[in-house]
Amino acid sequence: MSILFISPTIISGDPSVEPYEADVLVVDGLIKQISSPNSIHPSGTNNEDEAGVKKIQAKGWVLSPGFIDLHAHSDLYLLTNPEHEAKISQGCTTEVIGQDGISYSPIHTQQQLKAIREQIAGWNGNPSPEDYPDVGLFEWKTVREYLDCLERNKTATNVAYLVPQGNLRLLACGPWDQVATPDEIARQEDELRKAMSEGAVGMSSGLTYTPGMYASTSELGSLCRVLAEEYPGAHYAPHHRSYGFKAIESYAEMLGLGRMTGCPIHLTHATLNFTENKGKAPLLLSMIDSARASGVDVTLDTYPYLPGCTTLAALLPSWASAGGPPETLRRLEDEMTREKIRRAVEITGCDGGHGIPTNWDEIQIGSCNEPSIRHYSGKRVSEAAKLGGLLPIQVFFEVLVKDRLATSCLMHIGNEENVREIMCHHTHCSGSDAILHGKGTHPRAYGTFPRFLGHYSRDLNLLSLNEMVSHLTSRPAKRLGIYPHRGLIQEGSAADLVLFDPKTIKDKATFDEPKQRAEGIRYVLVNGQIAMEEGVLNGNRGGAVLRRRENGKVY
Repeated sequence: MSILFISPTIISGDPSVEPYEADVLVVDGLIKQISSPNSIHPSGTNNEDEAGVKKIQAKGWVLSPGFIDLHAHSDLYLLTNPEHEAKISQGCTTEVIGQDGISYSPIHTQQQLKAIREQIAGWNGNPSPEDYPDVGLFEWKTVREYLDCLERNKTATNVAYLVPQGNLRLLACGPWDQVATPDEIARQEDELRKAMSEGAVGMSSGLTYTPGMYASTSELGSLCRVLAEEYPGAHYAPHHRSYGFKAIESYAEMLGLGRMTGCPIHLTHATLNFTENKGKAPLLLSMIDSARASGVDVTLDTYPYLPGCTTLAALLPSWASAGGPPETLRRLEDEMTREKIRRAVEITGCDGGHGIPTNWDEIQIGSCNEPSIRHYSGKRVSEAAKLGGLLPIQVFFEVLVKDRLATSCLMHIGNEENVREIMCHHTHCSGSDAILHGKGTHPRAYGTFPRFLGHYSRDLNLLSLNEMVSHLTSRPAKRLGIYPHRGLIQEGSAADLVLFDPKTIKDKATFDEPKQRAEGIRYVLVNGQIAMEEGVLNGNRGGAVLRRRENGKVY
């Protein structure tokens, strides 16, 4: 079926092009024709019968490219929740997964996969393959096999994959806090080459998560050098070592890797959280501009909210997480080790807490799987402790042990002035960092892109709508190397499209009700297939698995 949008206002994704009114004809998944309003007559185009064309009266509505999420955690949800309500309902048509240095491929053994599944159950859940008999869940080892699984099952969004550096280290060094030997670094480089040859578009790190956090700067540099020298256009997306104490120094380390290796650096969820970093955004941006002036290819993404979201277990010091979940749980059963952890978390500050003593008033417990502690879900740790007559650290330990490290948490630690400053930077792109698992998730899972457009562009007038759309479309498409085929409305480009009302588009998700759909989005198309029509999802899965090919192109 062909689709004709009649007289929408086109915001093309190119901020140098002013919005304009036009007809847009979609044929066979591509934008076939763009012409003046009411001028396209499909019966005369491509010998089509006009009865086979779906006409959408769109005057007064904005038609933009589909929104691109450069930091997604949909690694399993694309398979287990294929309608993908959270992303499609807010106009997201392309996602980048494999984030934060740990995901489900590559692996060598089922034991490694089991450890990964347990470690990031708070991000994605830990579903049983038996509950999804036709999906082939966890039947992969390599990146190619994982991407093939996504492709075979068909995805609602287009999806690209980053090689998780934590996986590389796990395969070469195991889950331990130790210096990698030259042979182990060489094995990581070979694993990276294999994953890149199988379609990954770059590499991610989670340098506050085990085991990737145990890598030295020189070890990371070896991997970045492989990307820079052998895979032009690929990028490194680090979740760096601290977003709290010494956050600026941690950003400097990543920018230094770009200078040292020539690897493009994409600073993912580039926030400056905690009170200690209030007002430091101009300093960070000046560092980025200086690096770019010296020839480093640097970009960044952010989410338009103050709180962060991770697993509750991520607050532990790295030494307590060494060896993987079974070793962590064993340590949590030992009274003397608990006291050592308590001091690190509450008094001295540890790497898991970004070097800052944890304030339990700022930590909100996410969804708990264990029935006996579900009453904690949605409460701040301090609140749960007070209601139960316990100390906050007791609640912390109880949830970690009973839920076997699988609980997410919200960290209410952001600075609004930093969010706005970074959002206005000329390299800024969109990234939701949305955890979709559980009832008590972050509202960014459903609200990221409408919040950029409604709250920050229209209501606060931080950026024009035309400029903000480019942050969500063409800029991330250029980072991925898929522009102008995606991220731009022009003839011949992929028909990843969103039709929305600029006057009413608004995020509705809240911290109390995080799974409310946004308002003001009427149609969403992925590769020309309608995924949402008049605000209603239809279950169509038109997404493509975007792989880096031997010629260096991503499609």
